[in-house]
Amino acid sequence: MYEGKFPHKRYKKTIDFLKSHVPKSANILDLGVPNPFTEVMKEHGFSVTNTTGEDLDEDLSNIVNSNADVVTAFEIFEHLLSPYTVLKSIKADKLVASIPLKLWFSSAYRSKTDPWDRHYHEFEDWQFDWLLEKSGWKIIATDKWTNPTKKIGIRPILRWFTPRYYIVYAERV
Repeated sequence: MYEGKFPHKRYKKTIDFLKSHVPKSANILDLGVPNPFTEVMKEHGFSVTNTTGEDLDEDLSNIVNSNADVVTAFEIFEHLLSPYTVLKSIKADKLVASIPLKLWFSSAYRSKTDPWDRHYHEFEDWQFDWLLEKSGWKIIATDKWTNPTKKIGIRPILRWFTPRYYIVYAERV
């Protein structure tokens, strides 16, 4: 299930975290277009609907009009100019969100070919916690993990020890 082109460790950690906090009977609104992880969630028995690729900084209609029990946002908030607005607009009372953490030894990610694939925010864990709390969420559980690479050099070595991903389960206050 996690072999080939999929990021094995990230998908496994994410689905395990989701399964430990969200019942399979819950209806999920996943922020972002359908993607390989959408299929992983469905393969694990979750009912998932995605947003349709709209610019969530400009168009919140799919979020505001959703009757989902849970909203998931896996590596989405770092791409938004105003994640606060999105977080405030969620009607569901449960949220599972993950972000790539800011790395002190690496610049913010920016694709050279895709103008939409860039990080406006790269958070430290405490910054993301603060954003969630300020936008009306109480953090119930968190986890972090590293993202080692098979490359050679100082940065690849640091990636073995420095957490790269942060995931949060939160409930509406």
